[in-house]
Amino acid sequence: MKPILAITMGDPAGIGPEIVVRSLSRKETYEKCRPIVTGDAGVMKEAVRLLGLDLEVNAVDKVEDAKFQYGVIDVLDLKCVDLSSFRFGEVQSQCGNAAFLSIRKAIDLALANEVDGTVTAPLNKEALNLAGHHYDGHTEIYATFTGTKKYAMMLADENIRVIHVSTHVPLRKACDLVKKERVIEVAELIYDACRQLGIENPLIGIAGLNPHSSENGMFGFEEKEEIIPAIEQLRARGFNVDGPVPPDSIFAKAKCGKYDACVAMYHDQGHIPLKMCAFNWNKETGKMEAASGVNITLGLPIIRVSVDHGTAFDVAGKGIASDDAMVMSIDYATRMAKTRLAKKK
Repeated sequence: MKPILAITMGDPAGIGPEIVVRSLSRKETYEKCRPIVTGDAGVMKEAVRLLGLDLEVNAVDKVEDAKFQYGVIDVLDLKCVDLSSFRFGEVQSQCGNAAFLSIRKAIDLALANEVDGTVTAPLNKEALNLAGHHYDGHTEIYATFTGTKKYAMMLADENIRVIHVSTHVPLRKACDLVKKERVIEVAELIYDACRQLGIENPLIGIAGLNPHSSENGMFGFEEKEEIIPAIEQLRARGFNVDGPVPPDSIFAKAKCGKYDACVAMYHDQGHIPLKMCAFNWNKETGKMEAASGVNITLGLPIIRVSVDHGTAFDVAGKGIASDDAMVMSIDYATRMAKTRLAKKK
């Protein structure tokens, strides 16, 4: 029942290879899953050297050739980086292409049922587009190559799990996108995700859009016309939902364990509280010390979990990047994959 996970190396000029190697240097990782990296074996060897770890990099052409044993990092070697011209911390087209190829390979393996889930390290959008791959990020790549039309991101860190009615749109447009059908759709997605994580009857908190959830129409009409009808329909269908909960208090309650998951109405409403909890900024050094949140794409036919931070070019190649988010991502992917495997049996 230990699932096989494809872990992408991310943009090799960033911290992706480092945090992947560091997470795979932990014995507990191999006690819960069988990881295989998709990317460039040379880059992964360089990351092992950089971190000073006593680990073997096993370059393979097929998943079935992996050793899946602690002390060995299996890499499905795509031979996609020219190390002679490679540089840490810089936007490079070859690195954007390498990141894209590692993602495509992970997706293909999952669709072919050769792996049970995928975990992604961060990519750089500028490098990705410089390489000719014109996508906004991981989510759009996964949606395109899995043929998925309805999807959404779930962010998670400890007790907070949040999904969004809208994400990368102007705030003025985000208000117009608060529609009953979309609220129901994302509530269904996050409810199913909680079930995959082993929460049998999750309580979903649904945020309002306006201050104080509009105070019965004093500060807006979206709650009465769109959000409350969605909540009523969800309850009629047997979903355990609460709301509309005032946006300024819903995440404080979630952090303390009241809700198993939350529905946010727009990007920053959900991202800001999550990152307040997950990101740890060191004032003395002026750097991000740790970032532990994860990003899960819901609605896909395959499992995709990612770290919820970027490539951190400013610290790449220095061997100091935290693998907290990668460890959490592997854990989430493992739990979701085990649930799917159990259902298949």
